[in-house]
Amino acid sequence: MAKVFRITPKRIKRNNGTVQTPNMVITVTTLHHTSDPFYNGAKEIREAYMRLYRFDYTKANCYKSDFKVERLD
Repeated sequence: MAKVFRITPKRIKRNNGTVQTPNMVITVTTLHHTSDPFYNGAKEIREAYMRLYRFDYTKANCYKSDFKVERLD
């Protein structure tokens, strides 16, 4: 069973020519039953940020501690 999460950046982050702001909120559905959306290298999170905001999660060196995660289901 998949899980749904709302992921919100905690602060403005500028790194390697990218900017991430707290209003860049995404909703992610994981492919596996897990309580952590960052479990598989944040694959779904990286794809959602690239698709919605053209923000490169890996280039910005984002970490789990940079985000507030809410379970929606």
